[in-house]
Amino acid sequence: MKNYDAVALGELLVDFTQNGMSAQKNWLMEANAGGAPCNVLAMLSKLGHSVSFVGKVGDDMFGKMLKSKIENLGIGTENLIFSKKYKTTLAFVHTADDGDRSFSFYRNQGADSMLEKSEIKSELISAAKIFHFGTLSMTNEICFDATKFALETAKKSGVLRSFDPNLRLPLWESESQAKEKILFGLSECEILKIASEELEFVSGEKSICDGINWIRSKFKIPLITVTKGKDGSEAFYSDGKISLHETAGTFSNVKTIDTTGAGDTFCACILHEILCAGYETFSRERLQKMLVFANAASSLVTTKKGSLSVMPMRTEIEQLIKDFSKK
Repeated sequence: MKNYDAVALGELLVDFTQNGMSAQKNWLMEANAGGAPCNVLAMLSKLGHSVSFVGKVGDDMFGKMLKSKIENLGIGTENLIFSKKYKTTLAFVHTADDGDRSFSFYRNQGADSMLEKSEIKSELISAAKIFHFGTLSMTNEICFDATKFALETAKKSGVLRSFDPNLRLPLWESESQAKEKILFGLSECEILKIASEELEFVSGEKSICDGINWIRSKFKIPLITVTKGKDGSEAFYSDGKISLHETAGTFSNVKTIDTTGAGDTFCACILHEILCAGYETFSRERLQKMLVFANAASSLVTTKKGSLSVMPMRTEIEQLIKDFSKK
């Protein structure tokens, strides 16, 4: 009995985003709920799916705010742990004029990175159709052990495993450590969403197709999607019998102000397609339609600051696609 469409494990944190200047010419920082796995769940919830989160926050003002936020977004908190020892992780986001961003993390023993294997409710993961994870739950041995346990539980229970590296190099001791954990994630997933720069980082190939071939030579991952920022996205599907490749561009008729959460929104829409239509019988038409919907949704989320709390409605996504098709 699958009670949840998707369960995700990883970081739940506060993104402080600059939102204007004070009269004294100081930055005004807005506290936005964030964290890639929960961003994915927020979009899935917006699309009508049942979702729940596995993670840890501090027993502090930020942790309590985050719990309230995700509950209001329809994300289950049955396995959200409050720590009295560790504080909620904070990230400060700098947004460039084109909407792209960089991060400064305050996470040295942040609560999310100290999730323990014993704190995971395995029955929650077993009750999901899809289990989603990234690499930030692998930055130390404690949370890495928890991630491995969750993945083992998902595999034994026949749960589809979805992976997004979500590479943040400042959080790793070295590039080699980050690459090692991405390779582990690739070995454990059946659905992969990866950014083009992450694909080059892990494969060493500048061409996307060469990078995909490198992954396929080492790992059996039927569905791989690659996001390319302003250049759109690509999808690759192979079940051993058929091999498909499709591309889709972005929506230039939106004004981007903040790209935070765009990749997570895209990833959620890929999972939405799988939850609605299954993980088999892909065609070029289906891949194209999936990419267009995901690109539209991720374009819309860039028109607002923050991520988790500003996911677009299905009607907004469909309207953007309709309006763009008229041009």
